Amino acid sequence: MEPAATPGTLYLVATPIGNLGDITYRAIKVLSSVDLVAAEDTRKTKILLDHYAISKPMVSYFNYNERRRTPQLIEKLLQGQSIALVSDAGTPGISDPAYHIVHSALASSIPIIPIPGPSAFISALIVSGLPTDRFVFEGFLPVKKGRKTKLGILSTEPRTIILYESPHRILKTLGEIQSVFGDRNVVVARELTKKFEEIVRGPISTILPQLTAKPTRGEYVLVVEGYIPS
Repeated sequence: MEPAATPGTLYLVATPIGNLGDITYRAIKVLSSVDLVAAEDTRKTKILLDHYAISKPMVSYFNYNERRRTPQLIEKLLQGQSIALVSDAGTPGISDPAYHIVHSALASSIPIIPIPGPSAFISALIVSGLPTDRFVFEGFLPVKKGRKTKLGILSTEPRTIILYESPHRILKTLGEIQSVFGDRNVVVARELTKKFEEIVRGPISTILPQLTAKPTRGEYVLVVEGYIPS
């Protein structure tokens, strides 16, 4: 049997993207045995820990405090504490904080262990029906500066393209992609693994009216067909 958390080790723990049952036995064991949990949102992580009867000290670690918090966590690791880093949902480092502490931990020769698990973009990709052998994950598009440039670059990308998008920008983003890319086949997935999970497939011209006809809610994963030269 795998031992409990090793002192002075940083664990990057993937957590469910919606359904609390989507967590590995190993993740539960690590979360149960570390000295501290660094969470993007301690309130959301507490729901997960409470669900599995895990009680651990927590500290916040999110985009706006990661540079300040990283040295504090590195010091704890150097003192021999074990720390599990978790995001709101999914895998730390994928459009969520992790890079700074990983970079700093490596510079300090601190062991880092990945605890793999759910990822929203992988879940959307494998059910998309679009090619999965070669793909590019772009996360969120720039909100303003550089947005048109990025879309122009991606318009000739031959691999399947995966994006994250918020509910208040999904319609705008689809319209912009249609304008720049043409009427590509896309897959729009929202609320993956949750009660109101929805996956819509087809040309943008077909999908946009469907989404416009109802409220846009939840977090979206957008899978776009790659460029095919005519």
